[in-house]
Amino acid sequence: MEEGQPHVGEVIESSTMEFTAESRVLHGAPPFGAFVKIDSYPVVFAIVYAVATQSIEPNRKPTAYGKTEEELRLEQPQIFELLRTEFTSLIIGYRDDTGIFQCLPPQPPRIHGFVHFCSADEITSFTERSHYLRPIFNQARVPSDELTIAAIGNACRARGNNGQYLVRAGKEVARLLKDDYDRLHSILERIHV
Repeated sequence: MEEGQPHVGEVIESSTMEFTAESRVLHGAPPFGAFVKIDSYPVVFAIVYAVATQSIEPNRKPTAYGKTEEELRLEQPQIFELLRTEFTSLIIGYRDDTGIFQCLPPQPPRIHGFVHFCSADEITSFTERSHYLRPIFNQARVPSDELTIAAIGNACRARGNNGQYLVRAGKEVARLLKDDYDRLHSILERIHV
């Protein structure tokens, strides 16, 4: 995140393992696999694993009108005031005055905390060790293979497509999936940088 960049979301649900944030802009959530942070104390780091756009009224679904979004914005702009985009992120660590930790924070992020994209430098520092990958495989609700592929690809791009990082992360995935060669092979083949 560059200085002065606005937040991308605001925390609306929180636990020590994950948080859900409402996107500041409709359809403006960070992409799947993006590294995000909550500027609080401690700073919480997470990876986006689910994005959804839905009605703000829980029992009311949007209706198909057979028109483009542009036509609907001209004819019925109020429709878009009844929609929101949310994203859910898996917490993978935190940073306090003593350093960076690839484990759960002592407290969940605060409700109404602002979510920001991590800068390339923050991603590089945080992913220097690959222990952040373990929680991805330990959560049943998370599409772990796809999230691992996205996270490693994003961490590699933050380093300018450094092949050494890719090898190091691949070794960690191999260690975590040592008993499942087919799954390991599938993940490693699909990492795009």
